[in-house]
Order: sequence, then structure tokens, then C-alpha cells
Amino acid sequence: MSSCKKAAIICTKKQYQEATLWERIQFIFHINICQACKVFSKKNRQLSTLCHQANLKTLPTEEKERLKECLKNEIKSNTLTLK
Repeated sequence: MSSCKKAAIICTKKQYQEATLWERIQFIFHINICQACKVFSKKNRQLSTLCHQANLKTLPTEEKERLKECLKNEIKSNTLTLK
């Protein structure tokens, strides 16, 4: 493994089942020699677990677009008022 940055990327990919077998093998070897990446991996796993347990929901695309439009209109009207 060439760097800890690469290990962090593989760690994240691994948690979402996107890492290849070769990447997972490289990662295992890396965390066996790099304590910082081992700690990062553990904390990343904990964060993912907490996010999953929180049952987070996102806004539908239509709602996001509606909010963006409202914000644009509000900014436009405030700009006109300030002049």
C-alpha cells in the first residue's frame, strides 16, 4: 500500500462493499502495520453504524428543488429591499 490516503479510501469503499478483493487484502496488510489507519478504520465503522442506527432520511429531489427556489426568491427580495 503506497499511502495512508489510499488506505482511507479503501476503508470507506470496504464499508459500502465497493472494495475489490485485492483492495481488501492490501488494506488488511496496511492496518496491520499502521496504527493510525487501524484507529481510523475503527472510528469510521462506528460512525457508519451510528448513522445507520439513526435511520436518517433525505428530502426528495422535488422538495430540494422547491426549497432552492424559495431561497433564491428570498435572497432576490432581500437584495431588492436593501438597495
